[in-house]
Amino acid sequence: MNMQSMRPITAAEQALVDNFVDRLGSLPGDGAITALRDGFIDDIKQNGLPTRRVEAWHYTDLRNLLKKVPDGGGQADVSAVSPLVPGSDIVSVIDGRALNSDAPEGVSLGYYRDALSEGIAAQRMVLQNADDLIGRLNGAFANDGISLDVEDEVALSDPMEIQVIQGGGQSHSRFPVVIGKGVSGTFIERHISQGDESTLASTITDLHVGDDAHVVWVISQERGLSDTHFGQINIQLGANAKLTLFVANAGGKLVRQEMHINAGGENSELVLRGVNLLGGDSHTDVTMTLDHLVPNCVSTETFRNVVFDRAHGVFQGQIRVAQVAQKTDAKMACNTLLLSDHCDFSSKPELEIFADDVQCGHGATVTDIDENHLFYMKARGIRERKARAMLVKAFIAEIVEELDNEALIEALENRFENWLDAHG
Repeated sequence: MNMQSMRPITAAEQALVDNFVDRLGSLPGDGAITALRDGFIDDIKQNGLPTRRVEAWHYTDLRNLLKKVPDGGGQADVSAVSPLVPGSDIVSVIDGRALNSDAPEGVSLGYYRDALSEGIAAQRMVLQNADDLIGRLNGAFANDGISLDVEDEVALSDPMEIQVIQGGGQSHSRFPVVIGKGVSGTFIERHISQGDESTLASTITDLHVGDDAHVVWVISQERGLSDTHFGQINIQLGANAKLTLFVANAGGKLVRQEMHINAGGENSELVLRGVNLLGGDSHTDVTMTLDHLVPNCVSTETFRNVVFDRAHGVFQGQIRVAQVAQKTDAKMACNTLLLSDHCDFSSKPELEIFADDVQCGHGATVTDIDENHLFYMKARGIRERKARAMLVKAFIAEIVEELDNEALIEALENRFENWLDAHG
């Protein structure tokens, strides 16, 4: 018996169950979809939200952290915003409803609500593991999203931006994305809150990167100070595919961002970079699993974290190398600046290697600003506050500038600078 099932149900758990009962009649889907939804919410009801006893959630005791669940949709008047990179093609999901959008040549768009109504979404509604709370929550409540298919050999001249915008209440969306063979392009996934109401959002992106494709995928989480955000991206890499995945968390009260990646195509390459800016009494958890399943694949993962006030951050990164995956080259690093006596950051890098001809390594550092660097700048007439801000920005810029797109680099640096100016 699961130990959590013996505990009394919390207010948040009860609210999720009650919200599901209230919404079930309006959620799209045939009998198979409804049965899956019932199973997911029953799991939550029986086992409760994960606690520290669940290893995958050991540093994020969700049962204690999630105190309140907003009911229904928000009341704020929300709308699409200007793209992060000027000139981007925009597709939008507003308060859980996908809007009609024009797509560039070679790209097909569809509504996830249609896949639910027709029953074909059932094959995608699978859990990543036994402790997949995001999969259960999203599977129970998702009512829309956008499917995106890019034809083979298409070269997108402008970025495509998926805007997920919410004005309070709950929103649960899903994004199946298929990138064809030989495609090149940049995609930006933004999660934004508008208005003063608290929100709870879950989003799942299922990304298949075809053979020989070169793709940049950016996740920008920009939620409000009282919001809860659960994000998950599940990735399949084809042969000779190269994916640059950039994750930026700068917002939200309670955040869990998961990345589950299968390097299943030989000679594929993953470049994963992330920036987490944490302030107030927020809690942000970034959890990654990466499976090297075939030979001759390369992956590098680097996260930079800046933590202020009473914020708490988590990075869990697990790289698994199958026995057949010889010649794997995998490196992972997590570097953190703690800028308060009351904040903390937990880092848990893991390697699980069954092949013998590999190059794999991981590392983690936690520190304050280097006093020697600070002294050097102050000796040249720079005030301490400004010197600290410059050093923090340089700490972040080092990995942002690895992106091969000047407009995207400038947009991200401006966003980070605005956040730091407000919290530094």
